Amino acid sequence: MPVKQHAIEALLRPPVELYTVFVCFCGAFLSIYSPWALALSPEFGYATAVFFLAFGGVRLRQGLTVLRYQRNIRRLPRYVMTSKQVPVSNKRLFIGRGFRWEQKHTQRLIQTFRPEYRNYVEPRSSYLFARRLEEKLERAPFPLSLLPQLTSWDVWFNPVRPLPPVGGSPRLHGIEPDEVEVSLPLGERVGHTLVLGTTRVGKTRLAEVFVTQDIRRGEVTIVFDPKGDADLLKRMYIEAKRAGRLGEFYVFHLGWPDHSARYNAVGRFGRISEVASRIAGQLPSEGNSAAFKEFSWRFVNIIARALNELGQRPDYTKIQRHVINIEGLFLEYSQKYFDSRDPKAWEKIVAIEGKLNEKNIPFNMKGKPVRVVAIDQYLSQTRVEDPVMDGLRSAVRYDKTYFDKIVASLLPLLEKLTTGRMAELISPDYNDLNDPRPIFDWMQIVRKRGVVYIGLDALSDPEVAAAVGNSMFSDLVSVAGHIYKYGVDDGLPGADGGSKTPINLHADEFNELMGNEFIPMINKGGGAGIQVTAYTQTMSDIEAKIGNKAKAGQVIGNFNNLFMLRVRETATAELLTSQLSKVDVYTTTQVSGATDTSDPTGNTAFTSQTQDRVSTVTVPLVEPSNVVSLPKGQAFALIEGGNLWKVRMPLPASDPDEDMPKDLQALAGYMRKNYLDGGDWWNGSGFASPIANALPDDLELDHEDVAQSVVMPEQTQQEPSA
Repeated sequence: MPVKQHAIEALLRPPVELYTVFVCFCGAFLSIYSPWALALSPEFGYATAVFFLAFGGVRLRQGLTVLRYQRNIRRLPRYVMTSKQVPVSNKRLFIGRGFRWEQKHTQRLIQTFRPEYRNYVEPRSSYLFARRLEEKLERAPFPLSLLPQLTSWDVWFNPVRPLPPVGGSPRLHGIEPDEVEVSLPLGERVGHTLVLGTTRVGKTRLAEVFVTQDIRRGEVTIVFDPKGDADLLKRMYIEAKRAGRLGEFYVFHLGWPDHSARYNAVGRFGRISEVASRIAGQLPSEGNSAAFKEFSWRFVNIIARALNELGQRPDYTKIQRHVINIEGLFLEYSQKYFDSRDPKAWEKIVAIEGKLNEKNIPFNMKGKPVRVVAIDQYLSQTRVEDPVMDGLRSAVRYDKTYFDKIVASLLPLLEKLTTGRMAELISPDYNDLNDPRPIFDWMQIVRKRGVVYIGLDALSDPEVAAAVGNSMFSDLVSVAGHIYKYGVDDGLPGADGGSKTPINLHADEFNELMGNEFIPMINKGGGAGIQVTAYTQTMSDIEAKIGNKAKAGQVIGNFNNLFMLRVRETATAELLTSQLSKVDVYTTTQVSGATDTSDPTGNTAFTSQTQDRVSTVTVPLVEPSNVVSLPKGQAFALIEGGNLWKVRMPLPASDPDEDMPKDLQALAGYMRKNYLDGGDWWNGSGFASPIANALPDDLELDHEDVAQSVVMPEQTQQEPSA
């Protein structure tokens, strides 16, 4: 753009500079071929021609700037990029193309809404006529049906070609023709990023751009996808393959257990009490529920400690089994306890058991196995210095009806996590050597710099998806605390104990997964290298999920970078606009008037005057209505300490060499069939086309190779660790 020389730019006007260009080129022609017509010698003719050409070039550049500005306001240039072309840097995160929004852009935007400039902003009459003609001739017979096909042909030489199906107002980005590549310093990502936008406006496409760079950069990449986006899964597989990282690529999907990796959310811990915290932390804690949550925490902690002492790795299935039947665990632990500390105790216990009957059994122990009652009475006669035994004994002494009441809120949660084949995925059997599905945990993923796709099948069962997502978040918080204190390589040979690695966590529709576990992750996870990029639709989604406005504000306040795509809620748009300063814009006022003369003998009957007055008005830098009218694939980005950028992300172009193994093709096909996929918003349809989205199936894999196509064979079994 030319340097601004006046208070108000005049870009919405006829390109009068082209008249000067025409005159200059005519003068240059005459100066070279007919210098005598300008009273010049041939030598001076050449010098004059150079002057004409130089001046005409300057004016041509200014005229083309005006034409380009007016063209961009109506239609932006197409911006397409294959995944191979996405730039990857070790210092910056590529976002797209755009410009930094300043006062002049607010000035230009306000100017486009003035009625005198409608001809330069709104579609021409020929464009509107072509669209009406297409509607009328939609079912016309041949050859009339060829006419709408010609007018809708999307080629550059079609003067009435339709606008891209992205909606919104192109003027929001067209007011700055000189775009640059927009990127975010990687050091800023540790402050976490929030992406807001309504459905099918480009959130998943932005996630693909970010995930592509994270994978190719060789960093830990974890993607939580509650709804199930087949294109996102495909993109992660292709990029992992392209980066040579298929050995670290894991797929966990609740709706596809046969081809999913397995994961135990409570199997790894630093302190045994973390198991109870991760499970009970998902229970309601408001009002009277707080007391039941504390009781549940205590009983889960008792069970987890007992399992750990018995050399068993805790999981949801075992915990549920022992919550329902705590007596079985009490007997199992008593066997170990007495065998190691008091082998002769069994003789006394059997003697006590022989004397028991319905009359001398305490009321609170009625209905329990006689052996349990005998062990309890024996322990009451001896001094026990084992906190695990004390805890189990106190649990079995509760009346059965009372015990069921105080764990009433815990059992539904455990039912959600252990029903059906899902129990195989989140309560894996480490001793089953015939199961080829790999088992992973977060510390292993971080150390291996893994790439993990988490599909939670939330459309089929949102309750279970939220429970599993919260469990994974709780586990991640625990791992983050360990990394913060000891580093990633703690306990490994040659470890310095202080190394950290970036952990890129992408949470799509994160309001569906968010609980109390999410707050400490974004609040304190940055110290361990966790970089959260959260995607959701509105602020109300966060508040509705948490149920507390103060906590919702606490969550939002921990995101330093904000990407605002098109939203439909004004309060969400004001999250961006309320943080921006106000600016002064110039306005013009036309003033005209006439005054009669009071001198009857004078030659002047009246005097008139016309003025253009320039004044300033204070307005917001961006209005909420501007955010609501954003086209798909465009966003306002508040990054790097509050700098406002207007960006648009590149449209995807398919790569011819993209293919997937058959098991992931089947999974992606299942997701496309059962989930509403809004990934093709740039094609104008919210539903995936079975032809356009068909995945290549030229990879020949046998059935026994299916499970090995996701991860390397040596990853199928993991050593138990606590």
